[in-house]
Amino acid sequence: MKLGAIFPQTEFGNDPVAIRDYVQAVEDMGYDHLVIYDHVLGADASVRPGWRGYGLGDAFHEPFVFYGYAAAVSKHLELVTAVIILPQRQTALVAKQAAEVDVLSGGRLRLGIGTGWNAVEYEALGEDFHTRGKRSEEQVRLMRELWAKPVVTFEGKWDKVTAAGLNPLPVQRPIPIWFGGSDDRLLERVVRMGDGWFPLFGLNADGKAKLEKLRAIAAERGRDFKTIGIESRVDFKGGNEDAWNKTTRDWKAEGASHMMVNTMGAGLKTPKDHIEALRKVKPAITV
Repeated sequence: MKLGAIFPQTEFGNDPVAIRDYVQAVEDMGYDHLVIYDHVLGADASVRPGWRGYGLGDAFHEPFVFYGYAAAVSKHLELVTAVIILPQRQTALVAKQAAEVDVLSGGRLRLGIGTGWNAVEYEALGEDFHTRGKRSEEQVRLMRELWAKPVVTFEGKWDKVTAAGLNPLPVQRPIPIWFGGSDDRLLERVVRMGDGWFPLFGLNADGKAKLEKLRAIAAERGRDFKTIGIESRVDFKGGNEDAWNKTTRDWKAEGASHMMVNTMGAGLKTPKDHIEALRKVKPAITV
């Protein structure tokens, strides 16, 4: 099982030296990959009664720029977005940015994508919140063409490219695309289009039912379930070695190929605290 660390960006701060030290510590500890979340804007909750979710006080580094930096200060870490909110962005620009990170990192990008939940960001970025699911499918098709061919002509419902292409092309052709989410429509999309999946749940009865649904869809479509990467999450908060180990083993038994560690929400105060938390968790999840 491949092991990753979630960059604790809402609790980390903006010191580039601390960020460098964190990235290098994750690599030196033997983690296989680094994971970063994505939000472009924070919403002002004071004018949105009942708002639930990230707001103005939550810091988010921009994933592609961040990984351009991380690529330069690391050697082996896979760089993972979990997830880029794809439909709120221009498709060709995402393809360009992803290709650039892949080039600068020597082929270490894994692009996790999702449709998101925050209509505030869609409004600000000039995209339609209500067509985001279907649009993401078209975007994936176009990005894969742009990553594989020097010249592309493509016409879809939302995107059009006429005899144009990316330069440089990525090292990986195509860059792996993983989907995040748990809606039944998303599960079908994972089987049909995805290299892997980030499930957003624990292994309770509902979570296991989602996994069975994914297996059933794969069987219906003739896809070997083992070819679908699955990355779950273990939380440092409230856990201990036995709990972390059990979570990891349970997910591995269900077919998970990757596990990421979340150190946010545990009251850790400094970048060093987050590094030490990762150091503490790792032996328990190495299975």
